[in-house]
Amino acid sequence: MDAVQLSYDSGVSDVPLLGETIGANLDRIAARFPDRDALVECATGRRWTYRQFVADVDALATGLLDAGIVKGDRVGIWAPNRAEWTLVQYATAKIGAILVNINPAYRAHELEYVLNQAGIRMLVSAKTFKTSDYVAMVEQVRPKCAGLEQVVFLDAPEWERMAGATADPERLAAIQLSADDPINIQYTSGTTGFPKGATLSHHNILNNGFFVGELCGYTEQDRVAIVPPFYHCFGMVMGNLACTSHGAAMVIPSEGFDPAAALGAVAAERCTSLYGVPTMFIAELEHPDFDSFDLSSLRTGIMAGSPCPVEVMKQVIDRMGMREVAICYGMTETSPVSTQTRADDSLERRVSTVGRVGPHLEIKIVDPATGLTVPRGTPGELCTRGYSVMLGYWEQPDRTAEVIDAARWMHTGDLAVMDADGYVSITGRIKDMVIRGGENIYPREIEEFLYTHPDVVDAQVIGVPDAHYGEELMAWVRLREGAEPMTAESLREFCTGKLAHYKIPRYVHVVEEFPMTVTGKIRKVEMRERAKEILGLE
Repeated sequence: MDAVQLSYDSGVSDVPLLGETIGANLDRIAARFPDRDALVECATGRRWTYRQFVADVDALATGLLDAGIVKGDRVGIWAPNRAEWTLVQYATAKIGAILVNINPAYRAHELEYVLNQAGIRMLVSAKTFKTSDYVAMVEQVRPKCAGLEQVVFLDAPEWERMAGATADPERLAAIQLSADDPINIQYTSGTTGFPKGATLSHHNILNNGFFVGELCGYTEQDRVAIVPPFYHCFGMVMGNLACTSHGAAMVIPSEGFDPAAALGAVAAERCTSLYGVPTMFIAELEHPDFDSFDLSSLRTGIMAGSPCPVEVMKQVIDRMGMREVAICYGMTETSPVSTQTRADDSLERRVSTVGRVGPHLEIKIVDPATGLTVPRGTPGELCTRGYSVMLGYWEQPDRTAEVIDAARWMHTGDLAVMDADGYVSITGRIKDMVIRGGENIYPREIEEFLYTHPDVVDAQVIGVPDAHYGEELMAWVRLREGAEPMTAESLREFCTGKLAHYKIPRYVHVVEEFPMTVTGKIRKVEMRERAKEILGLE
């Protein structure tokens, strides 16, 4: 036996993969739990049992057929988190139409790109959300989208007509569907260039939702507060599909993230699980009325999207009662989750790692230069293989070939380390790594250290150009209210003797908030561009 243990692991499971479509799975679960809550929309008070939910899904699916939508057609959904989003998700799956998730924050030019790139025949859209006038933007781009035949606005007569169709179970049953059919296109929030449409099958996302739910211990008794947006895998897969594959309740706290609404939903609906990215949990914990919400029903939840600071995790467990909270790691292209912490993992494991490989999946960490699997404990690029890997980027085989190799491994672009027990730590993006005077520096390590500063609420570290070292470190920090202003000198003083000299940030920039994607991922590309202006490094 080799003395060197390689950074490869596979998820052993005695629970088999689901071989059915999303619609068939929903029907089967609803038949088992017809009278349990399926969906609750807190803002309107609307609620559906599984029996009612399937009836409304089947009515909408029939309405889509009546409107001329057939298997393989692309149907876009452009709306915030509301019940109709979920109905469209399951209705399109029932007829084999491909749901295209459109980011609610998109502006007209991004909408136009997605409508044309995916060849969307029907767009289902909200009329407005926050400051966005969707009706005006649709009117603006419609003449430039030849393939777009129908636009259906929620709350308008055409929506009521389509959603209120008389369900035709025989017509629905006659559609020939395979679990391997594409069912969903999600545009990755490309930090460079136009986004790419990750194309996912029933098999991809139904199983990922199911096994994420399995590792959270979900049963029909669970009620999940789904705070992240539905247009992203976190909301529609880890949220909706994890629930419906277990007979659990999907609870929608609000259309967009609102810390008070999230806490209120948990209290009012007795949620057992709460989802969010770390910035959402920070906002909830910092809410002035936090102590007035009864969160005693919480048992678990998922934190994902970006690394969780130790202090935040401690508070989520102690103050929110989420003793079994899970950390998940993944990407849209892998449906999304590849690794997850388990309910009995220690606090240390939940803050320093993203858990172990999920059931029925394989992961390995390779040397980006040679492609060879590195020994455990050695950093390299994380790769995933298995049922979760996307079919490809929609109509972009060249871009697909850049990330999925000949052996069907998805190359994530993330730097990671696997320990002797198979736990994975993400150390950064390959493109976020800072090389200062020949030293490879991983910003995550410095960010974790900066969280220990008593005045720092959140910290992000980037590399900025430097004539002497090639790159220098810059820390962007959010400070507690009432904290003394932070300077490069005061930060250096705090770090000296605790961090290697070359890891101490040369520059510091205090901010109210970080530039972010809608899913709560920090846009370091934008930070680097802005840093050049701030520091006069153009």
